[in-house]
Amino acid sequence: MTTTSESTERLRAAGLRVTVPRLAVLDALDGLPHAPADAVFARVALGLPGTSLQAVYGVLAALTGAGLVRRIEPAGSAALYELRTGDNHHHVVCSVCGGVADVDCVVGHAPCLTPSNDSGFTVQTAEVTFWGLCPSCREAEDAPLDGEVVTGLPEAGAPLLDAAALDATGLADAGRAS
Repeated sequence: MTTTSESTERLRAAGLRVTVPRLAVLDALDGLPHAPADAVFARVALGLPGTSLQAVYGVLAALTGAGLVRRIEPAGSAALYELRTGDNHHHVVCSVCGGVADVDCVVGHAPCLTPSNDSGFTVQTAEVTFWGLCPSCREAEDAPLDGEVVTGLPEAGAPLLDAAALDATGLADAGRAS
């Protein structure tokens, strides 16, 4: 858990002014790894009720630009924000509930992957997203429901997070509090 003094030092080291909203967003991300902006907003609004969603987006943009926060964009999902930066790690996303976990570099040193043909580009980073079933969804898929066996994944275009899955993440409660 990051302290306010550590967050203050990180902001100053990045050349950013220390503001209450910036500290609140860093604190929210400390407790919500891989969080969408609306979940960060809900957490920030608990302590700073006058904060707007637009202000949170502005803070996230500033923190991302300064390298203090990483923005990831899994296909079919809203952008997610995390504090783990600078190590070029990857992610695994549950194709049922949308849960995200970090995966350390797949092979070698950053950028972790070397393309066979870089088309003249200087590769600075590689962002890999693995898709699969998290332990909870895999267990649920293996369990019979009312005498039937669960098979396959949701239909194409189905939401990654339904109401039950959102409740399981704890983010729904944070959103209702705002």
